[in-house]
Amino acid sequence: MIRPRYFTLALAAVLGGAVLSFADARERYLQWEVHDKDRPQPPIVDPGYAGTQDKPGKAPSDAVVLFDGTSTDALHNGKGEPVGWEIREDGALVRGRGDAFTKQSFGDIQLHVEWRIPESQAGRSSQQRGNSGIFFMNKYEIQVLDNKDNKTYPDGMAGSVYGQFPPMVNAGRGIGKWQSYDIIFRRPHFNEEGSLKQPATVTVLHNGVVVQDNQVLMGPTRHKARTQYGKHADKLPIRFQNHGEEVHYRNIWARELPPRDE
Repeated sequence: MIRPRYFTLALAAVLGGAVLSFADARERYLQWEVHDKDRPQPPIVDPGYAGTQDKPGKAPSDAVVLFDGTSTDALHNGKGEPVGWEIREDGALVRGRGDAFTKQSFGDIQLHVEWRIPESQAGRSSQQRGNSGIFFMNKYEIQVLDNKDNKTYPDGMAGSVYGQFPPMVNAGRGIGKWQSYDIIFRRPHFNEEGSLKQPATVTVLHNGVVVQDNQVLMGPTRHKARTQYGKHADKLPIRFQNHGEEVHYRNIWARELPPRDE
């Protein structure tokens, strides 16, 4: 159960943000006549393509490529040193020493990640079956885990906002299969004195299936703990967790998104 103070804080922030967002959208809407041919055209982007079980996909032309199977130059170990993860012959990034952090910091983004829990994890159960996680801004985790035939606590399964919200459905492919996350993360906003102005939200597609729909985050994610927001930078690194079990990653890219009010 969500404690009342968390619910009230999040609801007030969302309602306030929604009203402002609608007003901003209406203002932009009225700037142009309907079907105005002089309205600026959107930039052209090569969308790339999705990965298959045999090969990884290709990032869109405007994406920041974080891992393409050939180099870990976009990552470090959290101390500015080379990341202690290995690249397999098939181009998969395999967890090694410590966590992996992006060198670039991000706020509002679209993130694509392809991941696989290898056959070596068969026979394990619950949270020990290929456990990893993707931490936006090094604070807000989307869980990585094999849950095709592996029951665990719902707010800790694949596609969950860890410790907060289970996925709407279990869309896992199962052990040994490549899976995909397409995630839209919107950062929290804070007032000058540090209070929460608008909470973070996340939309997650697991293997093309929506499992989190513009979900409001209650604060940073923690194991067996509720948290509250604390003011932090507008952009921070993404962290890929090393939880001790073998997990493979490939085709990781991000697209920075403009703020909602732009």
